[in-house]
Amino acid sequence: MTSDPVAIARSWLGTPYRHQASCRGAGCDCLGLIRGIWRELHGREPERVPAYTPDWSEPQGDEALWKAALRHLDARPSGAPEPGDVLLFRMRDGGVAKHLGLASETGAQPRFIHAYDGHGVVETTLSGPWQRRIVARFAFRTPTIEGSL
Repeated sequence: MTSDPVAIARSWLGTPYRHQASCRGAGCDCLGLIRGIWRELHGREPERVPAYTPDWSEPQGDEALWKAALRHLDARPSGAPEPGDVLLFRMRDGGVAKHLGLASETGAQPRFIHAYDGHGVVETTLSGPWQRRIVARFAFRTPTIEGSL
C-alpha cells in the first residue's frame, strides 16, 4: 500500500471506461478513478455516490461534482498543477465542471491521468487546451490515524 496518489493512479492505467464504475482493471469513469485513489489512501469512501448521468446535471446548471470535491478534498490556490493534484475540468464554456483527472508530471511536458470515454484510464499530456479547461484543483487530505491529534 502506498500513500502516493500518482503511483496509485498509474496502477489503474489500462482500466476500461465504464460509466459510474470504480473497479481497478474492470472499469471506471473519471470520478471512479478518483474514488479508487481515495479508497487506497483513506479506506472507506466518505459518502455514498448517487447515480449520475454523463451530463453531470448540466441541464440544471448544478455544479454537483465541484460541490462534492469541496466537501472531501482540500482546495488549492489557482496556479500550475503539482503531481497528485486532483484537477476539475469544465469541458465547454458555460457548461458545468464534469471531468476529473490527477496531475502526474510537471515541467516541460506536464501530464495527467484520467478515465476518458472510448480510451479508459490513460496518462495524457496536459496540453494547452486541457490546461484552459481546468477550473479548480484539489489535494487529497493527508490520511490520519483514528484517534490521533
